Amino acid sequence: MLYLEKRKDVCEVARMMFDRFLTNAAGGNISVKMSDSRFIMTPSLMSQQKFCRLKPEEILVVDSNGNIIEGDGKLTREFNMHMAAYDAMPDAGAVIHAHPKESMVFASLGIEMPHMCEATRKLGEIRTLEFAPATSKELADRVNSYLRSRAGDIPVATLLCEHGIVVIDKTLRKAYDMLERIEYNAYVNIQAKLFELTGTVKHTNHASSLSYNLEE
Repeated sequence: MLYLEKRKDVCEVARMMFDRFLTNAAGGNISVKMSDSRFIMTPSLMSQQKFCRLKPEEILVVDSNGNIIEGDGKLTREFNMHMAAYDAMPDAGAVIHAHPKESMVFASLGIEMPHMCEATRKLGEIRTLEFAPATSKELADRVNSYLRSRAGDIPVATLLCEHGIVVIDKTLRKAYDMLERIEYNAYVNIQAKLFELTGTVKHTNHASSLSYNLEE
């Protein structure tokens, strides 16, 4: 089996995403770049039908045109969005698309997510792109255009209006790490707003007065 260990890792990350409410039965997908012309990718309906309980043989090996080289299952309908991300960011090693529970609040409202946690500041902005239908060429083009504007930035993440999130990093584990950081940041944002609304405390933004560690 091609790329067995890497495919096992994709299975593990997919399971973690589902179990930790980082995606839901409505979808989500993962891809890892193995070379300029080969990728491994989760199959269509990995969440709805399998609840992200995948076997290595169900992780597809595909080329950049979407031809399946090895693996049991159908190509995800978000294939074009993944390829759009790799096209825009040649240094990208992995792409995670997910529907994280807390971050979906910001995506559905169509607003930028502020940084409340130091752990996400290396991303710069976490904005929400203008709406485009899921799985559409329009969405892939919108993601590609935005990522080209951030071409020198890895990791990078962007919210998809009413849809979810895309996280790009050099490795799958790094992309997953950033997905969790963003989700915690979303949770803290929402809870902090409740404190502000009840008059308990007003948040102080330390970004202008402190030096943050933006390394690993």
